[in-house]
Formats: sequence, C-alpha cells, structure tokens
Amino acid sequence: MSTRALRPSGLELWGRALSWAALTALLMVTAAASRAVAQPASVASKPSESASKSTDGMKIAVIPKGTTHVFWKSVEKGAKMAGEELKVEIVWKGPVKENDRAQQIQLVQQFITAGVKGIVLAPLDHQALVTPVKEARAKGIAVVGIDSALDGEAGKEFVSFVATDSAAAGKMGGHHLASLMGGKGNAVVLRYLVGSASTDSRENGAVSALQGNARITMLSDNRYAGATPGEAKTAAMNMMDQVKKAQGVFCPNESSTLGMLLALRESGLAGKVKFVGFDSSPPLVAALKAGEIDALVVQDPVRMGRMGVESLVKHLRGEKVEASVDTGAVLVTKANMDEPEIKQLLE
Repeated sequence: MSTRALRPSGLELWGRALSWAALTALLMVTAAASRAVAQPASVASKPSESASKSTDGMKIAVIPKGTTHVFWKSVEKGAKMAGEELKVEIVWKGPVKENDRAQQIQLVQQFITAGVKGIVLAPLDHQALVTPVKEARAKGIAVVGIDSALDGEAGKEFVSFVATDSAAAGKMGGHHLASLMGGKGNAVVLRYLVGSASTDSRENGAVSALQGNARITMLSDNRYAGATPGEAKTAAMNMMDQVKKAQGVFCPNESSTLGMLLALRESGLAGKVKFVGFDSSPPLVAALKAGEIDALVVQDPVRMGRMGVESLVKHLRGEKVEASVDTGAVLVTKANMDEPEIKQLLE
C-alpha cells in the first residue's frame, strides 16, 4: 500500500469537517436547551417576587383605641402622611370611647372579612384583642401594634410593636414629681382604665419612681379615672379628700389629666398642688402655661402613626422590620415649652 493511499481525499476531509461542525452545533443546541429548561423557574419567580413586594394601592386599616382624644387625631395624621408617601390606602376607624372593647373587636373582624392587606392596631385591652389578632394572622393579614401592648411576642404573634416606652415615660414623670415635692410628702396617682397596657405601665413606672423616695407616702394609687374627661373629673372629685392631703398628683394620659385638672379647679387647688400629667391638648398646654400643671410627659403621636404604617408596609414588601420601636417621650415644662423641638409636639 502506498503512502498516498493512506491520505484522505479532499472530499473525505470536507465530509469529516462537516460532520464535526454538525456535532458541535448539536452539542451547543443541547446545552442551550438544557439551560432553557433550568432557567424558567428562577426567571419566572423574579417577576412574581417583585409583584408580591409591590404595595401600591393596598388597603391598610388603622384602628385606634378611640377617636375623640387629641392624641388619636395626631396618630391619624401621621398614619395618613405615611399612607400618601408609600402609596397605600389608609382606612381609619376606631371606637368612639376607649373602653368599648366589643366595638374594637368587631372592627378588627370587619376588616378581616373585608380582606385588607394589613392592620395597624392600638389595642385598648392587652388580652381581649389577642384572639382577633390571631384570626387576622390565620387569614394572612399582618398586624402591627401601636401605643399599647398586646399579650404575645412582637415579631411572632404580630409583626412589630411601635410605641412609647411607657414604663420609662412613667418613671420620668414620677421622678420629676418627686423632685417638685422636694422628695417628701404625700402623693396620689389616678389611674386610667383596667386592661390598658400602656397606661398601666406608665402608672407603675410613676409609682415606682415615687416610692423610691423614703419620705414620700402613696395615699392612693388604685383608683381609676374612666375613659372620658367627665368620668375622670368625677373620679377625682370622689377622692378629693385624699388629694387635699397630697403634695403631688400624677395622671397617665390626656383624659385623666384633664379630668383631674377640672376637679382641682373646682376645688380651688389648681396651681397649689404639684401636678404632673401625660400627653398634650390645647386645654392642657394652656394649663401648663398658666402654672396649673407643672409638667406634662409628651409622646410623639404623629411619629407613632407614621412608623406604625411604615413598619407594616415594609413587612408587606418583604423587608426586615424591627420587632419593637420606641417612638420617644419628653418632659415638658413651662420653662422649655417654647423650644422648637418641644413646641411642635404641642401643636
């Protein structure tokens, strides 16, 4: 056999090249097809993730403890500001009076039935609202608590708790009252409502601060004001014999503070007994300026409403949310009430 006979012809070389090209093309097509099969799940999930994180136009219910106090009108302002900025629809609805547990429970259930995407709730009872919140969770409706605590763990039973550190705020007021009393004398604390976790913490904080002074005696810390200023005034008048013996008085919220103020005025004691209240409203600010109230512990309700909605929307977008958010409180006196940072909290 000659050497020449072992060499492939030009036609054979061309055929082999064509075969290799076809094989290469086939492998490339197979690999591409394999990638195409593997990709759709992840590619398709991206638009769906993005869509699930969009909250534009979502309806969110905000349910306060009540709707008459100035405090709640400020919370509403903050919630609606956040709603506009985040492009979600805010539905604001709450009981008229802050002791109407049945109505607040009914509102939560109504919003569950309506299919809102989330609820921002200020529970007026730390136990009574636990079951309605569980029902909301079971329906896939996220809940953020504001202002007053709910039994259960924030971050698990509900998304987050956005509020003043009530115990610390109560202690702040109690320490200031003790200072005004010179660390001695008799003190009275008029509580708000049974079951209200936020005010309960404030009251206990104030009592603890006052009792930290060996020469201060608690004449009364177990009487409740009721839900309205009128009820609070009646409660204060009913304990006026003790108030007359006291050098200092503490009240834990807007309505109890106003009711006590009215009772002190009627009894001729306004401005004569040291008085530390909680929250602000035009009548309370006027009384502070007139010297009838010595100090107010003031929260930031606008910020609370705003951050409650913001926390819920972040959660609905799949973003990380802090389990607990402290919205802060400050001690306001006649001496600092005109400072810009304080003044805006009083408006």
